[in-house]
Amino acid sequence: MSHTRVAILISGSGSNMVALAQSMQGDHPARPCLVLSNRPDAGGLAKAKAMGIPTAVVDHRPYGRDRAAFEAALRDVLDTARPDLIALAGFMRILTAEFVHPYAGRILNIHPSLLPKYRGLDTHARAIAAGDSEAGCTVHEVNPELDDGPVLGQARVPILPGDTPETLAARILPMEHRLYPLVLRRVVKGERGLITLP
Repeated sequence: MSHTRVAILISGSGSNMVALAQSMQGDHPARPCLVLSNRPDAGGLAKAKAMGIPTAVVDHRPYGRDRAAFEAALRDVLDTARPDLIALAGFMRILTAEFVHPYAGRILNIHPSLLPKYRGLDTHARAIAAGDSEAGCTVHEVNPELDDGPVLGQARVPILPGDTPETLAARILPMEHRLYPLVLRRVVKGERGLITLP
């Protein structure tokens, strides 16, 4: 059986990458083929190596404001790995339409809010400041708009009295680690309907 090849893009500790990689075992129809980071010091790189997953780095800093050149370098690395699917897992670079289009329908992202609310950064602080009763995370297909694209899965948690962005983030993270592998498996099997947790 040939497995679906998944490239996972990270910028930091890679906790969602680990959750995805650990899920792709046994009878899972996919396998990780690459963990790619835009930061040489990303903690997730060592974790991926320890799991036996090939790693690569395309440091965005030497490219300055030349996003097209940075994305061309990313594409070169991805073309070598030949992924069928790309999973953004805490990848902190905005991708342009030119990058996204060739992979249309094949890039997933996880975002720490209940989209369409709170695209971009500081999502937990913004949800608390707005007086929302709940927050959560969303897995969506990536399109050229920031944190847009069809929503494939959401997990919700209550916002409790006295919550800070840090306490809320700590409660949402385990839900991210449950939701993303669930959605990935469904997408690989051709299922794109919305699922919600809990």
